[in-house]
Amino acid sequence: MIGSLRGVIVERVGDSTVLIEVAGVGYLVTVTPRTFGELEPTSTAFLHIHHHIREDAQTLYGFVHRSERETFETLLSVHGVGPSMAIAVLSMHSPHALVDIVAASDLSALTAVPGIGRKTAERIVMELKDRLNLPILDPVDVGQPSVATTVRDALSSLGYSAEEIRESLRGVPDGASAEEALRHALGVMGGRRA
Repeated sequence: MIGSLRGVIVERVGDSTVLIEVAGVGYLVTVTPRTFGELEPTSTAFLHIHHHIREDAQTLYGFVHRSERETFETLLSVHGVGPSMAIAVLSMHSPHALVDIVAASDLSALTAVPGIGRKTAERIVMELKDRLNLPILDPVDVGQPSVATTVRDALSSLGYSAEEIRESLRGVPDGASAEEALRHALGVMGGRRA
């Protein structure tokens, strides 16, 4: 089920859930780290909601942008991908970046997501090629590594661990070039090591 919520952020719970009040009713909503960072307590927010129902639980997943919710739901359609894994993918890769990753069959960008191994990455790429709105690639561009792969390889060669690289890639702006993404990642790493 899908919908939307407009209300006041009451508090942030943990590092992935917000309590949002709508007409006197509080809703716990699970969000990506990117969305979590945008939702300040006492601010008004509008979230695109996916209501996930299982026999033992009902969970609301919220997204600032409709494209994130649509990508989340597309990820859920892949065999073996549940809400937690879909949120993990969107925590590392924006919808735009995910389209590029799938178009380039960039398995290393997907295996960098915690909980995704090579077989799951292959299945995601195979199943999403037909479901995502993939760009038509120039023959020259086919086989070129994604921005995430380029940055990951560069940081790895500088001696950064996989965990440090994964953390530094969070928050890279959509559509960033490899140079901009690397600059962002190094800025994040420099701030941590200082």
